[in-house]
Amino acid sequence: MTTALGIALAVAGAAGWALQYVCIRVATDHEHGTVAAAMVVGLATNVALVVPLVAVWYYPDYGLTPLAVAAFAAAGLAGSLIARLAQFASTTTIGASRTAPVVSTTALFSAVFAVAFLGETLSAVHAAGIVLVVAGVAVISYDTARDGDEASLREAGAALVLPLVSALALGVEPVFVKTGLAEGASPFVGLAVMASAATLGYGGYARRTRAVTLPDLRGGPMAWYVGCGVASTLALAGYFAALSLLPVVVVVPIFQTAPLLVLVFSAVLLPRRLERVTPRLVGAAAVVVVGTTVVSLST
Repeated sequence: MTTALGIALAVAGAAGWALQYVCIRVATDHEHGTVAAAMVVGLATNVALVVPLVAVWYYPDYGLTPLAVAAFAAAGLAGSLIARLAQFASTTTIGASRTAPVVSTTALFSAVFAVAFLGETLSAVHAAGIVLVVAGVAVISYDTARDGDEASLREAGAALVLPLVSALALGVEPVFVKTGLAEGASPFVGLAVMASAATLGYGGYARRTRAVTLPDLRGGPMAWYVGCGVASTLALAGYFAALSLLPVVVVVPIFQTAPLLVLVFSAVLLPRRLERVTPRLVGAAAVVVVGTTVVSLST
């Protein structure tokens, strides 16, 4: 029962993650839409939806230790700040349907970090599923740099730097999350700390560098910015709750079903000029999803 609930939560999180891609793609296609503005509004939305509820529900004992606070804050800087910034920039550059499968290499990075730092075990079946996830990315590289046309390995590699940075940051994030949860804190208290740390971090950076100003926010597609925040909140809530029930090597690969959902949402909701969903891209995403299914069934 616990395993089934954990898998369901991870899948729900993947749906939220996929919707976030679609929202950011539409937002940055707007004449005044920018990645910086989407980051500010999205992170602020995370805080607005999570922190007040957690503050009231868990008052007065939040179960936080200094180590838990540090771990959750580090997770926020890695996953909600660095990873999201790279993901948004990549989605703007090469599209949602190409960014999402590459970010799925998170499954490989998280497995390596979990085995190295958390003492988790990686079975042969788990490894096979993760290999399938990564293999799908090799196909994506030939469908990326020039909107589906054949590109050189150098061009494809350059186009994939941003989503791979996002994948690496997301891969290390669960190590910090599991460390914080091991201290006895609730997943949602951890999420509140994580969202707050990421928002303060990016807010400070944006203010110092003037990456985004109030007129930028007012003139942008605010509804889509908020949509990014709501979708990412759903994704993070499902992700945190799943991690409290299942190991990292199970939760993260399941979370990577997002690429298939991104393809569906892109084909249905986005105009062809924004997203060109090719048969090769669909095949690569299918390989990714088969890999995540192998991992979940081997639990």
